Amino acid sequence: MTRIITLFCFFIAQFGFSQQAGNYLEKIRNNEALLTAFFQQMPKGGDLHHHFSGSIYAEPLLERAIAEDFYLNIETMEVSKTKPAKGNWQTFSSIKNNGKLDYYEQQIMQTWSAKDYNGVSVPSDDLFFDSFMKFEPTIAGHFAEGMLELKKRAIAENVSYIETQLSTIPCDMNVSDLTDFSTKLRQAASQKDEKAVLKLLDELYKSLQQKDAKKYAIDFNNNFLAKLHKDLKIDDERFTMRYQNFVLRFMEPVDLFKNLVIAFISSSESKLTAGVNIVSPEHGQNSMKDYWLHMVMFKYCHSKFPDVKYTLHAGELTLGLVQPEDLTWHINDAIYIAGANRIGHGVDIAYEANSYDLLKYMSKNNIPIEINLTSNEFILKVKENRHPFTLYKEFNVPIVISTDDAGILRTNMTEQYVLLAKRYPDVTYSTIKQYVYNSINFSFIQDASVKKQLLKDLDAKFKTFEDKFKN
Repeated sequence: MTRIITLFCFFIAQFGFSQQAGNYLEKIRNNEALLTAFFQQMPKGGDLHHHFSGSIYAEPLLERAIAEDFYLNIETMEVSKTKPAKGNWQTFSSIKNNGKLDYYEQQIMQTWSAKDYNGVSVPSDDLFFDSFMKFEPTIAGHFAEGMLELKKRAIAENVSYIETQLSTIPCDMNVSDLTDFSTKLRQAASQKDEKAVLKLLDELYKSLQQKDAKKYAIDFNNNFLAKLHKDLKIDDERFTMRYQNFVLRFMEPVDLFKNLVIAFISSSESKLTAGVNIVSPEHGQNSMKDYWLHMVMFKYCHSKFPDVKYTLHAGELTLGLVQPEDLTWHINDAIYIAGANRIGHGVDIAYEANSYDLLKYMSKNNIPIEINLTSNEFILKVKENRHPFTLYKEFNVPIVISTDDAGILRTNMTEQYVLLAKRYPDVTYSTIKQYVYNSINFSFIQDASVKKQLLKDLDAKFKTFEDKFKN
């Protein structure tokens, strides 16, 4: 009886400290500096919408390019390890000898990231999506440095878990004999003939199996992912990382499906992988033309690998970026056709056909939305009451807060919570705390014991944090 009373008193006291933390948040809600200090110290759980290459800050990438004397295209700010045949390329050593290194360093920082962005020189979405190819050569062969940088930064701001999209799976499989499938798949997709598409995918899947698709997945899992993760000792008592496989929307149907099958195999064979995703600009030509087909591909792969989870970039669109009618169906198809377990961005939800029914379905089936405030503001110019955050909250859709591409966007997880608290004053501390727990509960971690430990650690970290407000 005494023990029960003691535990009861403990929980009452801790509830009081949580309430006091909430009271303090209300007191400082309009002061960005105080909010930053508050959320910097608050446990933030996991970052579930996270692109590895886009999350590395430009400074170390530039330092590497200079140290290894890369070639720089002085017109586009793209770098290359070797000198391409076309374009005006100069080595960094020659640029330094000519006394122009400082000038080009500034240009590079403004091209590889949102640093000093003026909103005029180039469309923000173009700057964002074009930046990847410009700095990508500096990432190859240096995944270890990036992973350790991300881990160190996460620990410093009280993020305990990252679910990152690390790398595409290398594959040199020859599919030249299967190219006719691309035409056939697009023809069937143009008629929305799902039965015909699934039949074609079944034939294509059998051909990929004969070409030993599994070996690419196993090689990636064992000789890259597991080795890197183990050698770097990424997981410890302070931090955990898992990896999403992903495919590129702009590829031809046969190539995309080949990569998607390998991605699903990889996820089904390794506990380090945390599902599958699809990336690249959603408003791109192939992305728009093949979107419905891509969703059917995910549906097909799910039928073959039912235990593999997947989150989909869907509805990262806004009025003006595409035609109005193209805002009405992407999230619908990602959920109802592809069967997505989570949705990334979901910015066009207000325009989606039967959006109320869709929101109710997401709520009822616990399909979370990954909210990326800085990203949506920079790329789509959607923020504050134009952002659908409140709409998702109104319908009780599970919400997780994420960074997307913190390096390119020059942001971090702390800033996402600062923006959340400042822009949406009806979001209480207890609600924010729920979003933090959502980031672990709705993660795709395969090992239940790992997820359980992360939640236990989160309890302890919140107790320590809230104890700061007991006076």
